[in-house]
Amino acid sequence: MLESAAVALGVLVILLTIGVPLPYCFAGGMLAMVMLGDAVMNGVMLWGYDQISSPVLLAIPLFVFAGTIMSVSGIAESLLKLVNEFVGRIQGGLGVVATISCGIIGAISGSGLTGVAAVGPVLIPEMEKRGYPRPFAAALIANSSVLGLLIPPSVTMIIFGWVTETSILAAFLATLGPGLLVALLLSIVNIFMARKFNLILNEPLPFRKKIHSISKRGLSATPALLMPFIILGGIYGGVMTPTEAAAVAVIYAIPVGWLVYKGLGVKSLLSAGKEAGTSVGAILIMIFFSLILSQMFVMNGVPQALVDSVFSITENKYFLLLLVCLLLFLLGMVVNDITAIILVAPLLMPLMQAMEVSSVQFAAIIGVSTAMGGVTPPYASILYLAARVGNTKFSDIIKPAMIMLFCAYIPVALLTAYWPGLSTTIPGIFGY
Repeated sequence: MLESAAVALGVLVILLTIGVPLPYCFAGGMLAMVMLGDAVMNGVMLWGYDQISSPVLLAIPLFVFAGTIMSVSGIAESLLKLVNEFVGRIQGGLGVVATISCGIIGAISGSGLTGVAAVGPVLIPEMEKRGYPRPFAAALIANSSVLGLLIPPSVTMIIFGWVTETSILAAFLATLGPGLLVALLLSIVNIFMARKFNLILNEPLPFRKKIHSISKRGLSATPALLMPFIILGGIYGGVMTPTEAAAVAVIYAIPVGWLVYKGLGVKSLLSAGKEAGTSVGAILIMIFFSLILSQMFVMNGVPQALVDSVFSITENKYFLLLLVCLLLFLLGMVVNDITAIILVAPLLMPLMQAMEVSSVQFAAIIGVSTAMGGVTPPYASILYLAARVGNTKFSDIIKPAMIMLFCAYIPVALLTAYWPGLSTTIPGIFGY
């Protein structure tokens, strides 16, 4: 049976290498398993349909829709202006604005692409006017947008909790510590790199005018700031499930974008719905086939074989954790984070248990390691989008993006693996 799994994995790798769309890659691997193994096509298709009908997954389209509404309604712009009031006078302060704003938007939408779509069109031209090179601005916003995958609520952690039967709320909180640390490191890296730019800073204001300006921006941004408090407060207060919180996010975003910020109209709302529907449709088809293939691997004993083969090489926990991080990072470079989690989380969970790594820490490890793929070629979907939104060449954006990756994400990924407290302390406070 392991031979059929090996052939299926080979088919999957070949199809990924030649550029076949992701759903068809996993469908090809699934067909190889059916043809060479004893799986029945009708049985696995019905099982997959039953799994994908889970109410838990309803949170994904709702969070994506809420994030899309934010990007077209003016909600994101009001957050940018408020953050700029506090750090606009700092050398490199506008870059810090980008990082913090993407983190806040990530706390609402749960998606990495939303930060680029909502912040990029507003902030990249403004950063260029202030003296930032356009490729640097696009790279910073791309890396900052990955925070949407780490700061709760996160779509990837919904998927992780679902496939591993881990508490979704615990998984949300597991990536919060690493996400905040990444945001801090990105801000520091930005400030150091901005030293060589001839930047135009905000004009200093008298104290009274400064207080008045902050109050004005704060009042304007209050409806937008209430979104993460409503969503996260409802989830961790036990009032709402993640799916219900996602629905509330949509219900709240529509009138706020329509009546308060006035950037949302019938046409833009329909456009946002169409964009969200297209994205979610592609995601769910991919989840369907990758989930079936992953389950076939489990049924054929691949996880236990993986544990046995790994421990035959070494039993050193720290070396094994390094190998796991490297595997997840490489996987994130060729497929998106959702696909990587569905494919390998069930396979690696027995290995984590054997190493006495908790499912909460594993959630953070897999979340941080696969999230880096969004800004690492060849997959790099977030980086490609930032280059397109920023109207800059992809070859120009690579260098600053990789500097930020090596100075922020990779150190945090290693800390997450070797320092359990970074990912387990906050969930522990909430009883997970």
